[in-house]
Amino acid sequence: MSESQTTDVIVIGAGAVGENVAGRVVQKGLSAVLVEADLVGGECSYWACMPSKALLRPGTILNAARGVAGAREAVTGTLDTRQVLDRRTSFTSNWDDSSQEEWVASAGITLERGWAKLSGEREVTISHKDGSETRYRANHAVVLATGSTPTVPPIDGLAELDYWTTREATSAKEVPSSLAVLGGGVAGIELAQAYARLGAEVTVIARSGILGNYPKEASDLVLDALRGEGLTILTDTGTKAVRKDGGVFVLDVGDGRTIAAEKLLVSTGRHPHTAGLGLEDLGLDPKTIRGDDTGRVPGAGGWLYAVGDAGGRVQLTHQGKYEARMTGDAIAARAHGTLGDSAADWSPYAATADRGAVPQVVFTDPEIAMVGRTLEQAREDGVNASETSLPIAVAGSSLHSDGYKGWAQIVVDEDRRVLVGVTFAGPEVSEMLQAATIAVVGEVPLDRLWHAVPAYPTVSEVWLRLLEKYGL
Repeated sequence: MSESQTTDVIVIGAGAVGENVAGRVVQKGLSAVLVEADLVGGECSYWACMPSKALLRPGTILNAARGVAGAREAVTGTLDTRQVLDRRTSFTSNWDDSSQEEWVASAGITLERGWAKLSGEREVTISHKDGSETRYRANHAVVLATGSTPTVPPIDGLAELDYWTTREATSAKEVPSSLAVLGGGVAGIELAQAYARLGAEVTVIARSGILGNYPKEASDLVLDALRGEGLTILTDTGTKAVRKDGGVFVLDVGDGRTIAAEKLLVSTGRHPHTAGLGLEDLGLDPKTIRGDDTGRVPGAGGWLYAVGDAGGRVQLTHQGKYEARMTGDAIAARAHGTLGDSAADWSPYAATADRGAVPQVVFTDPEIAMVGRTLEQAREDGVNASETSLPIAVAGSSLHSDGYKGWAQIVVDEDRRVLVGVTFAGPEVSEMLQAATIAVVGEVPLDRLWHAVPAYPTVSEVWLRLLEKYGL
């Protein structure tokens, strides 16, 4: 191994978050090295956000057509599985990252392929596939943007089996005849619906309910829709053991009941991918790494940052990219001597929105779109909060589809008279989320929000109905 090379910033992990950090620091006049052992572009591009939504979209469009008289009569067939899978593959560029590699080069970022490990203060050693090593030393910062990895539950027999994680589910070349989904979170429920609409017989096994981080009225709309489409959803059900019998997965769910399926998807959460990075050698616990509002890891000497899933804050791609922008700008500002140890809330250097203004969407059909806090979360945070909710039943929803079912809620900080949370559930409600996000982030007073007139006839007229019910 040669003498260490020098750069301003080293970013470990070239997913969406790492790319954004490296891009920002280069734009601000610093040099950057981006290290990646897998595909440049990361989980979201190849095995998560993009392929999963591509699998969902055709079924949503078909269902929407069937939901309007005149259009439903024109629908004479079912989804073309091969076309759906091929379109999904197109969004991953057939798992080829050459275009992403070209972007990195065009942005003036140095790309190193290999496995990175912290080997000293501000120092990273990269092991390449050919057995060689390269060492870099950072003038200003090392950033962990290594994402997250699936959390596998300690179920008897599971570790020995060739089950699917979301990677295998989003990159599958064929649709199984039957699929068991372990877990009732967002990824599992989205993929359960996608595969059911592609022809698989799907059973979901959830330890409690499904989509438990969202208001029950919203998750119940999704639950009813899934069951109405023929999915079997077992809530409040544990899995005691898993085995294979004749090539088929058999799950013991207690009380003498078993579930059999051709494929098993384990989607029971994710945790930061911080193991094997050499953190222990620096006196840091990989399990407790967390970035502050600027991404900097407290107690690590001021040079180590962790962002995105690796930073332990919010496991959402768009929020990780937001953190990356703040972190990149904070690193550059500190390098130029214009930012100290802390950054003011809502400044260009602090990911303040992580603390109460996070937008998120469940891309099932119907969708759930939420920003900020639920009523329970707001009250736990000490907010004097109230909620107003109602079914989405306006002219725009009746025009959207026959028998439209939706639900909406606002959570209000009564002391400041601003919104701290908004949730919509229903077909295509994600397109209304940005307006809600602006209202929450901007802390728009309700008396001013009353003057934001929704266009008629659109589904967004539900804003007017919510504010009327609230008492304006």
